[in-house]
Amino acid sequence: MSLQSLALIENWPVPTSAAGVVRADGTVLGTHGPVTHRFPLASVTKPLAAYAVLVAYEEGAIELDEPAGPSGSTVRHLLAHTSGLAFDEHRVTAPPGERRLYSNAGFEQLGDHLAKATDIPFAEYLRQAVLEPLGMTSTSLTGSPAKDGVSTVEDLLRFAAEVQAPRLLDPRTVAEAMTVQYPGTKGVLPGYGHQNPNDWGLGFEIRDSKSPHWTGSSSSPRTFGHFGQSGTFLWIDPDARAACVALTDRAFGPWAVEAWPPFTDAVRSEL
Repeated sequence: MSLQSLALIENWPVPTSAAGVVRADGTVLGTHGPVTHRFPLASVTKPLAAYAVLVAYEEGAIELDEPAGPSGSTVRHLLAHTSGLAFDEHRVTAPPGERRLYSNAGFEQLGDHLAKATDIPFAEYLRQAVLEPLGMTSTSLTGSPAKDGVSTVEDLLRFAAEVQAPRLLDPRTVAEAMTVQYPGTKGVLPGYGHQNPNDWGLGFEIRDSKSPHWTGSSSSPRTFGHFGQSGTFLWIDPDARAACVALTDRAFGPWAVEAWPPFTDAVRSEL
């Protein structure tokens, strides 16, 4: 089966793009474009980094509620963007748990915390814990755990299948990752303005009733995932029992705000 809707990426005003859809059992329902082309992921790096942190938690190297980051903050706060750290600066702007302050700095502190706890550089831990077991041979982390991943549609479909039917983690841990942490917390969703509430799980953004949003109007409230400033996204819709990856080489902007939701609705209607 191949999804006609994926061809809509041809209309996007981007130099290069690729997309694909995968079921929980790893069945790829369709792809379009160069699926082995390596794209910078920007913030789509975060779900990969979060998955590595959750592996470390299951291995007993760290606890979700142990101190990490600013004073009073925990690993859970950092994963859920409620540590109080600023967006791109290692500067505290709010008490932990009070506001959803989306923070690259938070994920960098998470990476440092894990590296200290395991005595393994974060990029190497990610490789051993997530990338290698899933056969994601074209994926690498070259810097910040918040934004410096590089990957392909082919590799991210492997990851999206794993999240839907976990083998590396206990399904209960993944269920926790897609459950709202610190419910009722408001904050800004980058590119989409103030959201109340601005729901987030552990490293994954949760759609719920956010409007506007980068997924589709037909996406279920349980849809979770991430988008990146490099014009990339990954969503998993448990109600559709499928996940979609789209990677481009044009920075996120008004074109994406306009193009992504109808694309997702077209994919969703074919599932």
